[in-house]
Amino acid sequence: MSVNLQKGQKISLEKEAGGTLNKVIMGLGWDAAKKKGFFGFGTRTEEIDLDASCIMFDEQGKVIDYAWFRQLKTKDGSITHTGDNRTGAGDGDDEQIIVDLQKVPAQAKSLIFTVNSFTGQDFSQVENAYCRIVNASNNQEIARYNLSVQGAHTAQIMAKLYRHNGEWKMYAIGENGKGKTFEELMPQITPHL
Repeated sequence: MSVNLQKGQKISLEKEAGGTLNKVIMGLGWDAAKKKGFFGFGTRTEEIDLDASCIMFDEQGKVIDYAWFRQLKTKDGSITHTGDNRTGAGDGDDEQIIVDLQKVPAQAKSLIFTVNSFTGQDFSQVENAYCRIVNASNNQEIARYNLSVQGAHTAQIMAKLYRHNGEWKMYAIGENGKGKTFEELMPQITPHL
């Protein structure tokens, strides 16, 4: 059974998955908020391009590598972004990042997942936004975090996967930010390492 994460909550991924995890998928989904048409008749939606990113950090907080729409794989192949969705159209995950936990290099202490509105709309224009962690071996959802907190932010530092006593844990950060890419969020990410 999936855990609905709250901001600031920490969980053991392996405990929630019921055993050893080798590979996880971080799924991001969203829909554009519907707007009233001219004189209040009908509705229309505007395309919104949200982008998921995963940044790998070492013990000292230095960036080791990252996967995002401009670099779909880390150099070591442990993290893969499945591709850019520019509209949020359709059901299910709109973007996915696959993390092979067995291949993540030993010097990596944490993985930070972010979401940015590349087209610049703020989250008040986004509906049904979520991120979720899935056990890739059986497609079982482990945890879900609701991102549809309405507001004037254009980005969110979603979650951190980190090693603790030889086990992978997850921390739901849920911090709102501004920026079209994860690079613009780096000053806000650093305190969470």
